[in-house]
Amino acid sequence: ALENTGVSLMRQAASKTNDVAGDGTTTATVLAYAIIKQGMRNVASGANPIVLKRGIEKATQFVVRKIMDYARPIENLSDIKQVAQISSGNDIEVGLLIASAIEKVGREGLISLEESKSTTTELEITEGMGFDRGFISGYFVTNKERMEVVLDNPLILLTDKKITLVKQDLVPTLELVSQTDQPLLIISDNVEKEALATLIVNKLRGILNVVAVRAPGFGDRRKALLQDLAILVGGKLITPDAGLSLDRMEIENLGTARRVIVRKESTTIISDSNKKEVLARCEQLRRQMETTDSSYEKEKLQERLAKLTGGVAVIKVGAATETEMKDRKLRLEDAINATKAAVEEGIVPGGGATLVHIAAELLEWVTETLKGDELIGGLIIEKALQAPMKKIAFNAGQNGAIILERIKETEFEMGYDAAKNEIVDMYKAGIIDPAKVTRSTLQNAASIASMILTTEC
Repeated sequence: ALENTGVSLMRQAASKTNDVAGDGTTTATVLAYAIIKQGMRNVASGANPIVLKRGIEKATQFVVRKIMDYARPIENLSDIKQVAQISSGNDIEVGLLIASAIEKVGREGLISLEESKSTTTELEITEGMGFDRGFISGYFVTNKERMEVVLDNPLILLTDKKITLVKQDLVPTLELVSQTDQPLLIISDNVEKEALATLIVNKLRGILNVVAVRAPGFGDRRKALLQDLAILVGGKLITPDAGLSLDRMEIENLGTARRVIVRKESTTIISDSNKKEVLARCEQLRRQMETTDSSYEKEKLQERLAKLTGGVAVIKVGAATETEMKDRKLRLEDAINATKAAVEEGIVPGGGATLVHIAAELLEWVTETLKGDELIGGLIIEKALQAPMKKIAFNAGQNGAIILERIKETEFEMGYDAAKNEIVDMYKAGIIDPAKVTRSTLQNAASIASMILTTEC
């Protein structure tokens, strides 16, 4: 049972790192193990665990500050490709896929993973703002072969109400649209009975090119998504909350788009006219993301932001067997998360090199500033920082201690390339880690290790 507790705590260090940065689980485990091993020895030989913990925390804060100082912002796509490649287990194909996905949808864009029906992994980009609702009735379809409706320069009516009554809900809008000779897209809670019948008759007789679509999302989220859409198309959301109703419609309340494609289960709106308003809305969403604590809420806000900023990239993961599919999917997930982390906080040399170089500075700092058992805590972190590179060298069949000494004498950019068994410039070799991952691994490992050291067993 005691062993199980230890394993659970180690697992927590890894999973917390995964939650925050999406990668770095192995490094967190190696660091936590190294800190605990050193700490246990010192506690056994009479060190005060509470003071030791304080020393560990102070040293960790110093290292985190240094990581942030050394972090280099992502400058180009090749940096992104290299980060993705390294975190997917050195898979060149994955690096290229993620780099081209980010190039297409932008840094705020959403990259989602799906299982492919074939054995190849491919990238699909949705342009404009899309949502997963299609036409209400098959009678609206204009292209029978592809089962889709394409509207060029349509007017767009957005409302969170059900449209049921022809006279009050529909006629005012239809009269306005019939004067313009433009097609009409209606996005509403639903279009029912006689209202739907009226729209279909108008469509079939060629009086009006119209399509009705159900609004995306549910409850409050539906209203928020409709407001996003209203900003994108430069219209107004017709809702009683804003004092607007369907029976008193004005042409200014309708939005416009360059093109709208409606299929059975999806709608894509391509509009690039209201860039200023859209950018302001994006800024507002980013601020909301910073203030919210709920990870679900954050995810939904990120989704809305991605839809507004530049579409969505879908990577369809293909593999021959189910097991390989799961492995590839996990690697891709790691790579996407690591890439996003790199975009957020910049990059540092990978392969444990950053930690080794900072360890030398830490040694100097702790000997000058800390005393007694606090100093021992600081030295524990200094030793632990060397563990990941030692492990990499050992796994490559080399003597870790010798490689460590050689790295310590080099510049900050230099590190050990285990694949070639050489000491190289890590930035040039493309062996780079997101600063956020390196920082999170140490913070979570130190946190869990301190807990274990201060717990009586």
